[in-house]
Amino acid sequence: MCNSNILIKIIENMGKNIIENKDYLTELDRAIGDADHGINMSKGFSAVDAKLDEMSGKDWGSILKTVAMTLISTVGGASGPLYGTAFLRASTVVDGKMEIDKEDIINMFEQAVEGIKMRGKSNKGDKTILDALIPAFEALKLAYEEGKDTKIAFKMAEEAALEGVEYTKDIIAKKGRASYLGERSIGHQDPGATSTYIMIKSINEVLEQN
Repeated sequence: MCNSNILIKIIENMGKNIIENKDYLTELDRAIGDADHGINMSKGFSAVDAKLDEMSGKDWGSILKTVAMTLISTVGGASGPLYGTAFLRASTVVDGKMEIDKEDIINMFEQAVEGIKMRGKSNKGDKTILDALIPAFEALKLAYEEGKDTKIAFKMAEEAALEGVEYTKDIIAKKGRASYLGERSIGHQDPGATSTYIMIKSINEVLEQN
């Protein structure tokens, strides 16, 4: 249903959008964190972008594993290990596959969510990446259960992720440097949830064009 050429386009678009939003993500992080989320993510995806040519023609698992290891080795702070773990866990679902189906997509997202939960010892409501990723996963799963196609399913996932980003403004941070602020973290948008939204939006943009 989705071949590995589409995945290359998705990874490329993720990098483009993350790099374009470097200053925005950094500004969000300046309010409640280390002011480096955008810088770190941009650095990581620039390194991924440099490896796109060598990923061409590879299977889904190999491509996702390359992205994972590159992010782990280049993205500083907590984001590198968290996003790296998500891509690495997703890669195990589609190892050796040149094309994937709906079941693979659900299983990849599930593995990504569980990987971040495990690595970050966090859950939905902690004001983290998961506040965008879990709603997106749930929307995706529901869309497929209702018989929607992949383009509609990812549109629903993007909308749910954005709602999750908005939700982070209303809750107290429980993880990372932002947690030191306690109630003063309320009112601030989580940069990790925002970068997750940008990545899911990037998937949707490519699917709509293909």
